[in-house]
Amino acid sequence: MPAFTPLLNTLRALVGPGHVLTSANGDDLLAYEQDWRKRAQGRALAVVRPGSTLEVAAVVKACAAEGVSIVPQGGNTGLAVGSVPDGSGEQIVMSLRRLNAIRQLDAANLTLTVEAGCVLQTVQAAAAQAGFLFPLSLASEGSCTVGGNLATNAGGTQVLRYGNARELCLGLEVVTATGEIWNGLSGLRKDNTGYDLRDLFIGSEGTLGIMTAATLKLFPQPATTLTAWAAVASVDAAVVLLGLAQRRLGSALTGFEVMNALSLRLVAKHLPQLQVPFLGSPYAVLLEASDAESMAHAQALFESLMTEALEQGVVQDAVVAQSLAQAQNLWQVRENISLAQSQEGLNIKHDISVPVSQIPAFVAKTHARLASEVPGVRLVTFGHLGDGNLHYNVQAPEGVDAAVFLHEQEASINALVYEQVSQLGGSISAEHGIGSLKVAALAQHKSPVALDLMRSIKAALDPDNRLNPGRVLSL
Repeated sequence: MPAFTPLLNTLRALVGPGHVLTSANGDDLLAYEQDWRKRAQGRALAVVRPGSTLEVAAVVKACAAEGVSIVPQGGNTGLAVGSVPDGSGEQIVMSLRRLNAIRQLDAANLTLTVEAGCVLQTVQAAAAQAGFLFPLSLASEGSCTVGGNLATNAGGTQVLRYGNARELCLGLEVVTATGEIWNGLSGLRKDNTGYDLRDLFIGSEGTLGIMTAATLKLFPQPATTLTAWAAVASVDAAVVLLGLAQRRLGSALTGFEVMNALSLRLVAKHLPQLQVPFLGSPYAVLLEASDAESMAHAQALFESLMTEALEQGVVQDAVVAQSLAQAQNLWQVRENISLAQSQEGLNIKHDISVPVSQIPAFVAKTHARLASEVPGVRLVTFGHLGDGNLHYNVQAPEGVDAAVFLHEQEASINALVYEQVSQLGGSISAEHGIGSLKVAALAQHKSPVALDLMRSIKAALDPDNRLNPGRVLSL
């Protein structure tokens, strides 16, 4: 620590003594040093909390001059261990939570410019207060931040209609690895003037630059939203229902989630206050449609869809929410699967995507192989079927210590799952990012040409590897 005293004093002068936290001063850094899932805990030299883009730039310059690396952090809700320090005690965690201003709402341009530390729920509320919709929606929206959402190109429940975080962002403000500020906060929907720098930084997990603000797309608030829950016999039936919903509802279809029986039983077990419909069905589908016309029009579309699905035997039973409270309960069931699973015990998580047409084959083949190789294994399968993204999670067999199970089985189970994903032309990370957990897997499943291009970009923008080293790429 004495060797870093001059740097720490410089940082205190830049952002204020109260915004440089160190364990040596008795500050509790656990919330910054431990990841959301409690899979990893590092040790920071200090946690620095700049209050403006200029302060971010000044901190980056000061750290670069001393050769100290920086781990950018928003809400620290990531699932791939991408925003906590390593164990060296020589990295700065840069918390961006103080950069939380709503800078501008342009109603005519349908854009909202916010700082990176804004909590997603705050952004949603600011849009709603002005009569608009910002559609990015995640289970962690009460604590995750816009900067983190963009850094991981977050998906969520409405990707089917509105796209990932990348599609919802028009411009960025970024501090580079050398402490320069790139102001790309354009509200333009057309700008064909060279390389798209915005898309380089989105999804880069803080390894190429530190995002400090973003200009986001807004949408008109829908006139009405309907939510339905359908019991289906298989993933194949769920895919057939998706096709029917797309034909009947068209662009009104905003969400299409699938959940297997075990995931719902865990919710019923650990969160009994939630009402889980049709608990005995092998799979359930949660559908949402937003309509710009009227409630009557939306209900007619839904009734037509459900009638056809029941007549064809695609759906075993279905219920349409009759109130906002009922709709919220259905979504809470879906959004609390991860919480229920964590209360059941440690588990092996996978955030994979394959073409929608291949999801039944992926589930069938992977289920069969896991059941054969790990007898009694419990599979918690749920996710955004509409865009081909499944959270394919693996729980220890009943009575088996979860920690021991992870230690003994995680590597082999990951290899098995990722092999099946690759065979079907899929991705080992659909919306959670690579972080540090999947660096080795990425090197195995990404093409060598793609990896070389990614390393070239990293070398060009951060040649000294000072921004979130050890994340995304193995150098």
